[in-house]
Amino acid sequence: MGAVAAEMRADPEVFMIGQDIGPFGGAMQGARGLYEEFGPRRIRDAPISESAMVGAAIGAALQGKRPIVEISFGEFLPCAMSQIVLQAANLAYMTAGDAHVPLTIRTRVGDGPYRGHPQSYEAWFAHVPGLKVVMPSTPADAWGLMASAIRDDGPVMVFEQMFLYHAIRDDVPDGEHVVPIGPARIARTGRDATIVATAWMVHRSLEAARVLTDEGVDVEVIDLRTLAPWDQDTVLASVRKTGRLVVAHEAWKVGGFGAEVAATVAERAFDALRAPIARVGAPSIPVPSATALRNLTIPTADAIADAVRSIVHEEEARAWDRSSPSQPRRPPTRMITTGTADDS
Repeated sequence: MGAVAAEMRADPEVFMIGQDIGPFGGAMQGARGLYEEFGPRRIRDAPISESAMVGAAIGAALQGKRPIVEISFGEFLPCAMSQIVLQAANLAYMTAGDAHVPLTIRTRVGDGPYRGHPQSYEAWFAHVPGLKVVMPSTPADAWGLMASAIRDDGPVMVFEQMFLYHAIRDDVPDGEHVVPIGPARIARTGRDATIVATAWMVHRSLEAARVLTDEGVDVEVIDLRTLAPWDQDTVLASVRKTGRLVVAHEAWKVGGFGAEVAATVAERAFDALRAPIARVGAPSIPVPSATALRNLTIPTADAIADAVRSIVHEEEARAWDRSSPSQPRRPPTRMITTGTADDS
């Protein structure tokens, strides 16, 4: 990966550890060329033990190194929960700031071209104080956020959606390219509704927005990019402008990060809402292996478009219009789920 190589060239304390990242080039060739350039001392093939990889990296980080741990796929993160949650995230707090863990954990989540390892656990880690969590949707942001993660003095988790390895091609700015952790990106401006999305769902949201434009609905799409800490100000400003919110992510709807976005908007921008908040996510079932079943589970652009339609055109939403003072005001406590099983 270009950002990893650039940071390794710039800082001799950066090294990478993971399964099959040596001559093989890593899962989905995510470490291709690194072993040939930096050799086995800095590109360290590890046994199949995620807990050992992360534990060793934490020790190295405490000694001044800047390790990158490659966890091939996100479904293996539970194997290192003690090291990530109880150690990496806590050490700065436990030592009153004397200890720092400049650790980057890189992994892949969600559906992909090979239809394997589809679990999306990013919301688990956004819940943990002391961890930063980023989730890029474009090549430029993948580069820039990785650079920021490696340079950060605390633990950062980088979640890469697997379809983005094959489906998205874009230019990366020349020279040093760093995207700060935290600020969201307004991927499309609009006036009628806001969609807040992550990773692959950003592209499906943009596709939905193009379809809705032909129906006279102008949608703003926000690429969250960072889940912890997430950019509340950009989201709230957009919702105050449009009055409507849809949150979309590939992970399960129940407990997904979209619930945090929805709750924050309900708390801080209640008076701006003109319709109930809608959430789009996968139903609470294990992601199926069969292609036909998986296609019914993973949210689609059509599902996102339907969610927007439901809050723009539905009779209940019209009753919320503040231009009709005779209509009763009711709080937006009901969450609409469109295109996936209703888990609310």
